[in-house]
Amino acid sequence: MYIKDLDDKYVAGTYSRFPLELVSGKGSVLKDVNGKEYIDLGSGIGVTAFGINDDTWTDAVKDQLDKVQHTSNLYYTEPCARLAEALCEKTGMKKVFFGNSGAEANECAIKVARKWAAENKGEEYNVIVTLVNSFHGRTLTTLAATGQEVFHKYFQPLTPGFAYVEAGNVEMLKKVCEEEKVAGILFECIQGEGGVVPLTAEFIQTIADICEEKNIIMMVDEVQTGNGRTGALYSYMNFGLKPDVVSTAKGLGGGLPIGACLMSEKVQNVLGPSDHGSTFGGNPVASAGALSIVNRLDDALMAEVKEKSAYVFAEMEGAKGIESVTGLGLMIGIKTEKPVSEVLSKCMEKGVICLSAKDKVRLLPALNIPMDVLKKAVAVIKEVCAE
Repeated sequence: MYIKDLDDKYVAGTYSRFPLELVSGKGSVLKDVNGKEYIDLGSGIGVTAFGINDDTWTDAVKDQLDKVQHTSNLYYTEPCARLAEALCEKTGMKKVFFGNSGAEANECAIKVARKWAAENKGEEYNVIVTLVNSFHGRTLTTLAATGQEVFHKYFQPLTPGFAYVEAGNVEMLKKVCEEEKVAGILFECIQGEGGVVPLTAEFIQTIADICEEKNIIMMVDEVQTGNGRTGALYSYMNFGLKPDVVSTAKGLGGGLPIGACLMSEKVQNVLGPSDHGSTFGGNPVASAGALSIVNRLDDALMAEVKEKSAYVFAEMEGAKGIESVTGLGLMIGIKTEKPVSEVLSKCMEKGVICLSAKDKVRLLPALNIPMDVLKKAVAVIKEVCAE
């Protein structure tokens, strides 16, 4: 594998790559350098929301490339403004800041919460509460927000001002919010990198109640759970929440880097000139692609996502070699009797690409994966788990 040799020699060794070089594809089927086809149940870790080489997305990106690929945020561009409008109209939020990744979206959320608290409660109100087993990014600040010590090793000192609460521990949450000067609470409705672990509706409601009672900024991390992944536009909508800040990325871009921090009426004017910025944020090409995604995240597609989700759960739960199934929509974690690495390798041999999340097989297929293709892939996973 010539490309593998080049990669090993010149690319920083931060990824444990599979021995697979992907060169083309269409929809939910990828092809490697040897021409072998694979059903894609990973969608680039939840990025290619409508699959590979999606015509609508590709046309939108190519059309913008023929106009202007970048201008900087010193000037206006239509795709950026149209995308912000679409996101606000679909969510009821009021303003959007664009960056390039989920980590950047979470950095912005943290800055919004801290500045709002400083202006409205006092500068000493700067603590951000997050959950144990959470994941919010790999910058020093979003690593500090991430409630997993394994990610903290070697990178101390991390950004201060974070407190961690066990997911589901209501008393611990109340205690921290009583004792600390809390600016905001940041959480994922489903802890994706933490093992596809959903929070309970009761605990989520407790977070909302505490934020309301203590005037704390409620921030929902929708980097992986957002943009239709759970069968709702954003996962918080499954729980009737009205967050102050929403961060998102991954599936929003459809394949190009983009992150977004959505701000409610309460915090819409917190950030002023020079408070924040991004050279590539709101890039017209990335925004054009993202707009083509957002415009198709309608009720019909959400119903389709729920239907496919129900099928996967029904097939997997209780199947031989499978211990449990967690998740929501097309964000699914499967606990297998066999080691997850073995399951992933054997599935790949049989032409199905899956992901992992801790000790689970993780499925994040394209939202529009055809049902016959999904059924074929599910059959392979069940076969591998039962062997």
